[in-house]
Order: sequence, then C-alpha cells, then structure tokens
Amino acid sequence: MAEAERIIGTPDSAGADETAAPDGTAAPEERPKGRRRIVALFVVAVLAYLLDLGSKMLVVAKLEGHEPIELVGDLLRLDAIRNPGAAFGMGEAFTIIFTCIAATVIVVIIRLARKLYSLPWAIALGLLLGGALGNLTDRIFRSPGVFEGAVVDFIAPAHFAVFNLADSAIVCGGILIVLLSFRGLDPDGTVHKD
Repeated sequence: MAEAERIIGTPDSAGADETAAPDGTAAPEERPKGRRRIVALFVVAVLAYLLDLGSKMLVVAKLEGHEPIELVGDLLRLDAIRNPGAAFGMGEAFTIIFTCIAATVIVVIIRLARKLYSLPWAIALGLLLGGALGNLTDRIFRSPGVFEGAVVDFIAPAHFAVFNLADSAIVCGGILIVLLSFRGLDPDGTVHKD
C-alpha cells in the first residue's frame, strides 16, 4: 500500500509555495480540482459496475442453460459459463485468493483516490474499480458459496477465452494506465519526461 501511495504522490506538497500572495500573506484556499476527479472516478466505476451487473443478471435469466447465441457467425457468440478461476479459466483452485486480490485492489484505489488530480487516471482507475467490484460481487454472492463464487462469463470470441464486461473494464483500465505511464502523466496531474 505504501508503494502505491509513493507512486501516486501528494500534490499538496508540490504546490505549497504557491499558496502565498505577493505581499507574503496566505492566499485564500481554492476548492481543489481533485474532487472533480474523484467524482469522475466513482461515476466511471458505478457505470462499469452497473453495466456488468445488469448484463450478468440478463445472461443468468435468459441464456444460462440454453444454446449459445451466435452474433457474428463463428467469430463471436454469447455463451453463459461459470468461471471459478481467474482470466482464461486459470487457477480454479484459488478462488479465495482471487477474491482477496480483488478486495485489495478496491481498497487501494479508494485510498489513493484522494490524491488523484488527473482525469485520464480517474477514468482508468474507475474502470479498474468497477470491474473489480463486478467480479468481486460474483465471488461473494454466487454459488458455490461466499468468497468461492464462480464469475459469470458470456462473451465468447472464436479461439479466445470467454469473458464478461467486468473483465473488459479491467483490461481497458490497465491499457489506459500503461499508455498514461508511457506518456509521463502521473496520477497527481504532473507530467514528466525522462
């Protein structure tokens, strides 16, 4: 957790000298722009979570136990499966570990949100948070039991693993974080060029 906070940084210390007025008196504090970024993070997270939850409820109600639906010939179909493992069905015996990892990711993102001053980072972390919450909900509330639940996957491209919208949000958030890191944009809004 300390490593993650070190990476995010604290923007408050960077601008400490800028709060003084030209005559040496303290300037009135402005409303921090970070609050808008936190709102953006949580709006993206809630949208990703609700889309994932709604799609899984629809799949369980209408598709589970039925023949797959072909969307684009043999290239893409909808096929409801329960995945007790991680991505690509790996690690089926470690469901409880994946549950703990998802819970840790959620806690870290929420703790670091107060130091967030970058809208692109807010979107990326919101996608990660919404996706992690979506799959964690399955792990907690779906059978076979609490913290051992199987995730509902249903998007089945040809010659690829079956996944869901939470997985898509996590992957998109991760790709965005890599791109932002390569561009030198930090979560606190600073830009650095190496």
